[in-house]
Amino acid sequence: MRICELIQGKTPFISLEFYPPKEREQWGAFFEEAQKLKAAGPLFVSVTYGAGGGTQDNTLEIASRLKNETGFEPLVHLTTVGASEQRIADFLLDLKAAGIENVLALRGDPPRGVCDFVPDNEHFRHASDLVAFARRRFPEFCVGVAGYPQPHPESPSVAEDLAWTRFKVEQGAEFLVTQLFFDVRQYFDFVDRLRALGVTRPVIPGILPIMSLASIRFILSLCGASIPGRLYLELEEADKKGGSEAVREIGLAFATDMCRRLIDGGAPGVHLYTLNKAEACLQIAGDLGI
Repeated sequence: MRICELIQGKTPFISLEFYPPKEREQWGAFFEEAQKLKAAGPLFVSVTYGAGGGTQDNTLEIASRLKNETGFEPLVHLTTVGASEQRIADFLLDLKAAGIENVLALRGDPPRGVCDFVPDNEHFRHASDLVAFARRRFPEFCVGVAGYPQPHPESPSVAEDLAWTRFKVEQGAEFLVTQLFFDVRQYFDFVDRLRALGVTRPVIPGILPIMSLASIRFILSLCGASIPGRLYLELEEADKKGGSEAVREIGLAFATDMCRRLIDGGAPGVHLYTLNKAEACLQIAGDLGI
């Protein structure tokens, strides 16, 4: 079913993000964790390509199994990395044949070790190009896009970042999922700015439960987001005194509080970045009572 219609029928909700394991021998453990997350009752689950499209070959099969074996509604990531009209059209046809109706159009990250993004095809330079292509050739799909409560690291200004976000919606995007952030004020400010520009599509906040200092340092280095200094100092102190379990407790409590404040403030739901682990997301869903 189309996510843009599911959103209208159920708020608030929880959705989840998975990334396909690179090695097939890891698939068994991956699907075990996914099966556990059925208890959270997610409205949909997104399935990534991996950095630089590294796991694209696995995406279709995993998304199909999540839909047909686990009962999830998949949102499949679609990026410009390695894109051509034929390749994108073939992939969307394969999704359609598998009964999948939802894609998240993204510019995508360059392959590991490549610092500057150089588009592979002049027709697919930005996520908006993917949106326009999908809406023109496959209007039956529901297309979502990314939003950045903190501007994209490559954006020269907040105003230009917002303008590009609006442009993606004008090309046909039907909802937005945000990059991770750690200050609910950033989300509400982002939504208010979009509304002032006439963007009325649902904006789903993306939340990452912090499980360890090492993981959050690595993830922040990839996405360009920032973490409040007070929270980071609290995590460092917890790590010194109680180790990884103390960090995990603070991270979970912080994520749960963020989710509660976002929903109470009017967010349609929350999108949890699972890191392919069930326990933290199940705890948050249980505490929220959604």
